[in-house]
Amino acid sequence: MKPPGWLVLLTFAVRVIAAEGEKPGFSPVQRLEPERLKATHEAVQRFAGERVPLPELGALEDYRAVIHVHAEDSNHTQGTRDQVLAAAKKTGVRAVLLTNTWRGLHDGVLFLAGSEDGDGKLRFPEFGADQTPLAEGGLRFICHVEERYDIDPKGFAGLEIVNRHTDAVLDKTAQEYLVKAAAEPEAWKRIVAAFEAYPDEMFAAGCDYHPLILAKWDRDLQKQHLTAIGANDAHRNVIINGVTFDPYEVSFRNLCTHLLATNLTEAALRAALRDGHAYVSHDWLCDPTGFAFGAINNLGVFTMGDKAPLQGSTRVVGLVPLAASLKLFHNGQMIAQTNGTNLTVRARKAGTYRLEAWLDVAGEARPWIYSNPVYLEEQSVLDMRLPALAEAPNVEVKKDVVYVEGKPENEAKHKLDLYVPKDRKPAPVFVFIHGGAWRYGDRGLYPPLGQRIAREGILTVIPSYRLAPQNAWPAQAEDAAAAFAWTVRHIAEFGGDTNRIFLGGHSAGGHLSALLTFNERYLRAHQLSPASIRGVIALSGVYNLDIGDAQSAVFGKDRVVRREASPLFQLRSPAPPFLVTFCEWDYPTLPAQAKIFHAALQRAGVTSELFFTPRENHISEMLAMTHEEDPTAREVVRFIQEHGR
Repeated sequence: MKPPGWLVLLTFAVRVIAAEGEKPGFSPVQRLEPERLKATHEAVQRFAGERVPLPELGALEDYRAVIHVHAEDSNHTQGTRDQVLAAAKKTGVRAVLLTNTWRGLHDGVLFLAGSEDGDGKLRFPEFGADQTPLAEGGLRFICHVEERYDIDPKGFAGLEIVNRHTDAVLDKTAQEYLVKAAAEPEAWKRIVAAFEAYPDEMFAAGCDYHPLILAKWDRDLQKQHLTAIGANDAHRNVIINGVTFDPYEVSFRNLCTHLLATNLTEAALRAALRDGHAYVSHDWLCDPTGFAFGAINNLGVFTMGDKAPLQGSTRVVGLVPLAASLKLFHNGQMIAQTNGTNLTVRARKAGTYRLEAWLDVAGEARPWIYSNPVYLEEQSVLDMRLPALAEAPNVEVKKDVVYVEGKPENEAKHKLDLYVPKDRKPAPVFVFIHGGAWRYGDRGLYPPLGQRIAREGILTVIPSYRLAPQNAWPAQAEDAAAAFAWTVRHIAEFGGDTNRIFLGGHSAGGHLSALLTFNERYLRAHQLSPASIRGVIALSGVYNLDIGDAQSAVFGKDRVVRREASPLFQLRSPAPPFLVTFCEWDYPTLPAQAKIFHAALQRAGVTSELFFTPRENHISEMLAMTHEEDPTAREVVRFIQEHGR
């Protein structure tokens, strides 16, 4: 007797191919045994109890999605779109891609789980049977790779590295077991009872690791960028004697593709799929939310899917919320393995790096998370975007203006440069405090920025300040306050409007600008108050210094001192409006700090705008700001013009 197709889907009968060095796998039949189902369930419960939430490190949000889901699209699919939406909401899935397939291509309708109407208005572009190129922005993925190992990846955005139906196709060893159970009342009763007690564990009995599919992906990655996704291939059609063995709810808990995006919109999710900002996870084992993988160097943090410059300081880093076996692959070859919640490896060669996380589940090693790769590339000076160096004809520069008298050895740091628009007086004023971790930097690095802002009719003031650790904190804040006080008292002499003075800065300068706004001691020393500040522009700033021992070389380890130096703990209203920005490849924690600070400002009754700069790192965002088309520079100018009316 040949088993029906739905029974093939139920069994998912594939023998686990364990990775080298891992504990041997069990067959699906062995996993369906009551004792093993119970042991697996207990392991999953233990994982949930041991899971530790990870801090938000990157600029992108983690959205749980399910891809390749069937509903109302064929005579062998019993599920409805309303059932899909209900299951998505129940399981925390934020987006669903309902999918038809044709010759290995995806053509789907995207639903956001937060939508109440589920009308299918959000669509990925469709394509014709002739496989002509998609319209710009279109996406197509290779599905059922086990049927087409030789397919050329050209023209595809990615491929399925895990597909639930694949497990049923490649191996049918458990079919006889379930056919026999369905024919015997007592055996069938035990099967139904087991499914009622352990639905996730029973549904996952056939989950497998397919090295041939991953090997194809690794080979194709050497040719082009390819996003790996997980495919539920859910039909909700395994219904036996009135019992549904593959409800959407169970399927959605089992396998997810987590999309890292700026927000929950079609455009943002499409960009995540296109750019490889995603990872695949067997969520039934443990919630992977917070998983992070990418490259870190002096420029910033680059996540999955990104191209990153390979420098001497570049490290490849993976973080998981539960101790696991972490395996790092370079160009398809495993180069490092460790057990724990984090892996850090110095990257010495260009190429693709990806991570797998495995869990010991009741004596068996099973795959949990598959990252998309980060692409490390050799970079020369010619590859870097240089600042715009052209001087604006409508800008006059006045350098080395002394803003405060101090010790002779500090004379160079107690000066500022002015970039004065010739054709607009009185002009709004922007006092820009440079970054450099409070220890590095000087006004002499910023003439292109001064020219860029001043040519918009904004008088730009860029001071230097004493640096740590030669000058102990709070010398940096005191100097920033002195430079602002000089501006209030003297900028009218240069055509500036004293009623429209904006204060801002980048990185450490963003911190100093925010601190001067809320900790009144610094301006009070000059008989001024924050009322003199028309608006604040904090670019990739630091707002909470009470995190571990970060920057202890500047602020020490005294928590009282560190909290007093943290703008986040000094908020008060009324206060001038804020523009808070962060960039996609910023340093760790800075995107999260920007979001937290922005939200705290709003709760305190302070007007605040949050701006995200895509595809820039902590250093390049300042170089890019010198160019006419840069979105951050335009946002700064807009903010000053709107709030300076």
